[in-house]
Amino acid sequence: MYEGESMPNIRLFKDIRKDDIPLVGGKGANLGELASIGLPVPDGFVITARAYERFIADAGIKEKIHSLLKKLDVEDTEKLNKAAEGIRKLIMRSHMPKYLADEIRKNYKPINDFVAVRSSATAEDLPDASFAGQQDTFLNMKGEKDVLDAVQRCFASLFTPRAIYYREKNNFPHESVFLAVVVQKMVNADKAGVIFSVNPVTQNREEIIVEGAYGLGESVVLGALTPHSYIIDKKTHNIKTKSISKLEWGYFRSKSGKTEKRDISHGHIEILDEKEALALTKYTKEIEKHYGIPMDIEWAIEGGKVYILQARPVTTLK
Repeated sequence: MYEGESMPNIRLFKDIRKDDIPLVGGKGANLGELASIGLPVPDGFVITARAYERFIADAGIKEKIHSLLKKLDVEDTEKLNKAAEGIRKLIMRSHMPKYLADEIRKNYKPINDFVAVRSSATAEDLPDASFAGQQDTFLNMKGEKDVLDAVQRCFASLFTPRAIYYREKNNFPHESVFLAVVVQKMVNADKAGVIFSVNPVTQNREEIIVEGAYGLGESVVLGALTPHSYIIDKKTHNIKTKSISKLEWGYFRSKSGKTEKRDISHGHIEILDEKEALALTKYTKEIEKHYGIPMDIEWAIEGGKVYILQARPVTTLK
């Protein structure tokens, strides 16, 4: 993929643009682009696909991975699971090269706080390749050791049974799909969720859909609960309709940094006030205008401050 030694192992968000997908994957490219237009994106950096490629090569496991995938019948669940597990073990048992570990430590040091460590496949978030959610994400990682371990686990997650099956079925050659890893300061969200810059149900492009819940946004992203939902008029910014379910629990960060499920008593209170709804609407319009296509956005609010966590093209429109 990347032959030149000049290709960086790490790139800061501020140095990334949307055309950098081959190097930083879909998530990484979009975060850099969002930061570049002045949106409130939590700070971070990306361990590039070049670093992943060098890791696999330096560990001497490239051919072993290839041989485990060669002539694999992905319809045979037992064989698929066995091959996937074998590859992930190869990656996890490999020693991360000192030069890469040192670069990750150096770039984590200024953040020195809880981070989200997210996989960003090089074909992910493209309109014709919906890889989103197939690779792993690790929340609330803190300290060099945990961050380095999470990065390696992200590398390994390129070879889950689901990811291997998907690539085979969609004719993506395994050797041409690489993985970058996003390391981003974690927002300790009071509330969070997703936004669609068009109505994905009715296909109405004049409506914005905002969904949210208390705590971290994973509960909404994973569909683990029924979120509070708002339909907002894109032109007037008025809330047209809202559905306020009674939220009984949420995912929150514990003192030790673990994500824990916690009961809540204020789940009947609307997730957004007017000011927050307006801020999210304005950011959504800005993002859609910049990209020129309907977008799927993740947001969070901590201490009254709105953050944009990521954005990608909506893949469900006809």
